[in-house]
Formats: sequence, C-alpha cells, structure tokens
Amino acid sequence: MTHHDHEELTALVQAAQQGDALALDELLSLLMPYVGRVCAPIALQDAPDAAQEAMIAIVRGLRQLKAPAALFGWARTIAAREAVRFATRRSPEPTASTDQPDDHDPELATDIQDVLERLPPAHRAILTLRHIEGLDEKSVSEILDLPLGTVRSRLFRARHGFRTAWGAEHH
Repeated sequence: MTHHDHEELTALVQAAQQGDALALDELLSLLMPYVGRVCAPIALQDAPDAAQEAMIAIVRGLRQLKAPAALFGWARTIAAREAVRFATRRSPEPTASTDQPDDHDPELATDIQDVLERLPPAHRAILTLRHIEGLDEKSVSEILDLPLGTVRSRLFRARHGFRTAWGAEHH
C-alpha cells in the first residue's frame, strides 16, 4: 500500500466512523472480498454466513477502531473468529464445493481444500492464518485469542493431520 493509499484509507475510515453512508459503503466494498477470503478456508460451507456476521461486527465496531491504518488487521481478526465460531457450531461434514481459484493447478487446489475440510475448525483456522495469510505465530495467537504455546502445539498437530490426510489421499 502506497503512502497515498494509506491516507485515502484513513480518510475513508474516519468519514465512515462519522456516519458518512457513502464512505461506509465504499469501505465495506473494500473489506468484503478480504473478509470472504479469510472465512472461506476456515468456515467452509458456512463461509458466506460467517463473512456476513463478520461484516455486521465490523460495522458495529467501526467507531471503536482507533487506528484506521489497522483496518485490515482488525477486520481479519473479526473474520477469523467468526469463521471459527461458525465452523465449530456444526459437525464437520465434507463438501464438494471449492471456491479456491488457483491459476497454477486447479486439481491441486481442490485436493488441498479436500484435505483442509477433514481437519478440525481450530486447526483450519491456524493453518489458514499462518500459511495462507502468512502471519507469524504471535499474530495468530492474538487473533484467535489463544496462548502462543497452544498455537504452536495446534499448528504442529494441524500440519501433522494435514500431512497424514494428504498422504492417505496421494499414495
């Protein structure tokens, strides 16, 4: 994000916080695809509902956001927590749907999605934030409100579970 974009985002957030409906609409248009991308691999078939709940929470909490520059990180935290909440509410049932576009190898993307779907929601969340969003373990622990040790052990178990499921499918 260039400095200019940064200033524009700050101005947009501040206008939305002051009740400017057009600014809020523009802000939500910016955030929606991002929130959807965070929710999809965690909440699976419930991703649209989780994303919608996350967007509602974002609108409700927007006035409390102190640093407009932190908008995307703040939105990611809300989205990840909503996605985990939705995913843990339902028993895991694999679905055939994959909304993960991948230019390189669509078959591989489908395989990865299938394997992810077999993991518990907490493990999907940690793998998503760590490897898809590229966050470090400390950030993951803050977003999911878990101790760092718990994140590390779950990450270890999630990777192990992923490798086991992947191995069973590809041998």
